[in-house]
Amino acid sequence: MIKLISLSDSKPYELFKDFYEQALALNQPNIEAISISSFDSKKKEVDSRFVNLKYINSEKWIFFTNYNSNKALQFFEHSQISAIVFWHTINLQIRIKADLEKISEEQNQEHFESRSPEKNALAISSNQSRPAESYENIKEKYYRTLDSENLTKCPDYWGGYSFKPYYFEFWEGRPNRLNIRNTYNFNDNNWEHRILEP
Repeated sequence: MIKLISLSDSKPYELFKDFYEQALALNQPNIEAISISSFDSKKKEVDSRFVNLKYINSEKWIFFTNYNSNKALQFFEHSQISAIVFWHTINLQIRIKADLEKISEEQNQEHFESRSPEKNALAISSNQSRPAESYENIKEKYYRTLDSENLTKCPDYWGGYSFKPYYFEFWEGRPNRLNIRNTYNFNDNNWEHRILEP
């Protein structure tokens, strides 16, 4: 689930909410999954991964991660991202372009306190994306943390990012690939709407 808070009443957000409610009604699995693509400026490579989108607050889309992870290092070097949501239950793809930034420590702490001890133990114990001696070593660190650490205090190396999209494409799959493609580009304080050929 994605928590929608005071969602913007602009057209792309109205569309998003309508599609989200349709997918939710059809029990879309992993409805909060969103693929985030970032740029590694050192390797000159584009990198992608799925994250869990937790909130959309007005126009800010928020997810959480380890600030020492590979993606966080890429975000630091190059803050522009692209993102994709795909909900197969309604055959819908949403493409997004945005710039992102870290959220506040207060917001991190508030969200951390809302999570289960099991999830927090992993956030505390994991050196995300770093090589490990073995999976057994990962489990040992996790269970040791679960038994001994303060699991409500958000570590300073873990927290959220928010991004405010400046581009949306809503792709609706149709028979014979006669797909519907609506784009919204934020320009001069307005959302410019275009329909694209399939």
